[in-house]
Amino acid sequence: MSQRILVTGGTGYIGSHTVVQLLLQDYEVVVFDNLSNSSQMVLDRIEKITNKNCIFIEGDVRDRAALRSVFINHNLDAVIHFAGLKAVGESSIIPLLYYDNNVTGSIILFEEIMRAGVRTIVFSSSATVYGDQDCAKYHEAMCLSPINVYGRTKLMAEDILRDLKRSNVNMQIAILRYFNPVGAHFSGQIGEYPLGTPNNLLPFIAQVAVGKRPKLFIYGDDWDTPDGTGLRDYIHVDDLASGHLAALERFQNDESLLTVNLGTGRPYSVLEVIKSFEKILGSKIPYEIVGRRSGDLAEYYSDPSMAKKLLGWQAKFDLDQMCVDTLRWQKNNPNGYEDS
Repeated sequence: MSQRILVTGGTGYIGSHTVVQLLLQDYEVVVFDNLSNSSQMVLDRIEKITNKNCIFIEGDVRDRAALRSVFINHNLDAVIHFAGLKAVGESSIIPLLYYDNNVTGSIILFEEIMRAGVRTIVFSSSATVYGDQDCAKYHEAMCLSPINVYGRTKLMAEDILRDLKRSNVNMQIAILRYFNPVGAHFSGQIGEYPLGTPNNLLPFIAQVAVGKRPKLFIYGDDWDTPDGTGLRDYIHVDDLASGHLAALERFQNDESLLTVNLGTGRPYSVLEVIKSFEKILGSKIPYEIVGRRSGDLAEYYSDPSMAKKLLGWQAKFDLDQMCVDTLRWQKNNPNGYEDS
């Protein structure tokens, strides 16, 4: 009998790609999402890709009654928790909303998980919990000192889960720290379509590439890096999704608390990403160098060895594939899911 998984935030960018992989691996999926930063049209795209349906329930993780109803009406085996707000810059402008969504919402969800007797949680965390370290290669044993509100909300949720595991040793908890998710499903059916101005590099370049925006802004070319632009560990969203399935499978044999980085371990500079897009397009990407942004770092990337050791997982896709898939999604969906 297949397991039934609750995916909060399952119509979002990373959530939708994970739902696809869950369905293709014959899991049953219940998606719970308030659609605040996504579209219900994603569900039609998921069905096209997989030829399978998931159960969709519109709701907010802060709505205890709605959550309790989900657990009562569906015999759930595990929860993958993506739901939350994720814009670093915005989190400093409206911090209370971020603490409410990402921390209070998580507490309510965890309480209802415990009430329902579900033992397995896979949590969507972030490399932002590390903050500004003395070295660029981040590993799981480092001290955690996030430098923005978003990162602090993720660390608070992590701490809650660690305490939950200490008090309930039979709980199966995985904390997955993402680096920089990019790319889209190879079908071009689902991908990232940010509302307003993109916060992340690849969606911004893709919008420039198709003429939706006139040029890219590069925030500083005087960083202490080989070409002066910032270095980041970009990971294909499908690699990220497969990490969640690996975590679920691992719990069949091991109940210890799992905390791992999900990244490639290979940083790329802004200019390297631009060159990859230009190679694919056969034309130049216009850009302008502007001043550094407050809070940016010159370089950071993952040490992904723990994920390989504990999960047998490692990233498969290189930068060119990330850019190809991003561009295909953007060309096929110039206005995101509004084109459906």
